Amino acid sequence: MNFRLGCAIWAYKEWVGKLFPSGSRSSEFLRLYSRRFTTVEGNTTFYSIPDVPTVKRWATETPADFRFCLKLPRDLTHQGLLTAAIPGTIAFLERMKPLEERSGPMFAQLPPSYSPARLEDLTAFLTAFPRQQTPLALEVRHPDWFKEPYASQLNSLLTDLGVGRVLLDTRPIYDCPDDPQLQSERRKPQVPLQPVITSPFTLVRYISHPDRDFNLSYLTVWTKQIQQWLAQGTQVYFFVHCPVEVFSPQNARLFQELLEDEGVNVPPLPWNQISLSEAAPPQSTQLELF
Repeated sequence: MNFRLGCAIWAYKEWVGKLFPSGSRSSEFLRLYSRRFTTVEGNTTFYSIPDVPTVKRWATETPADFRFCLKLPRDLTHQGLLTAAIPGTIAFLERMKPLEERSGPMFAQLPPSYSPARLEDLTAFLTAFPRQQTPLALEVRHPDWFKEPYASQLNSLLTDLGVGRVLLDTRPIYDCPDDPQLQSERRKPQVPLQPVITSPFTLVRYISHPDRDFNLSYLTVWTKQIQQWLAQGTQVYFFVHCPVEVFSPQNARLFQELLEDEGVNVPPLPWNQISLSEAAPPQSTQLELF
């Protein structure tokens, strides 16, 4: 499967009756989500590291072809030099091993304070990361990474090491009038979108506008880009966020529709193959996520 589509999280109670059947319990959210989308960004690990039994439940509750693209914990990526976090990173990867084939590329999101002045530190960290066993993607946020000569230096480093590039697209929430409901996502840096491929895969984080139709022009362009990447054999993970989280699934579904309408060779979305009235299993069969 060269194209996977999903959201940043799998558990959101306001999705009940929309993405999930009415009456769904929080303990069912992962199982239900994984039968509607094919991947999840897995923001949860950025804030806390789950225990081994929880990771095992994530694996047993999801289909074999589902993929978690988990974010490295902020305690590893946001506490100064990355080289100091190498032992903790290896331990985190060991904790995630029960996911087995359900583990997609991990990704490291660096804070806006992490500048090209730390290129040597970044190189050492990426070199030490066991990329052959666990694919890795990188998201940078300091504005200098998007300027020359640092942009080319970064892309060359990632290409040489086979590390993917996380592409953050915040245009839909900045290229519009001020709106209080967008303020939370506008804390994300307004960095340039540079659709550069540095590995056999790429991760796209699309920050959608709550107004479904406002996204059409951006997603139409993304449709053509995805078609080009798939034609050249690049594996694409596309994640749809929204400042008003309740709209994330519908905006992701809109993108699937646009891809299919344009004849892009993407797998069908599982959500489109089930009924919202799908019955939830009895409570006695459910496992708590945490």
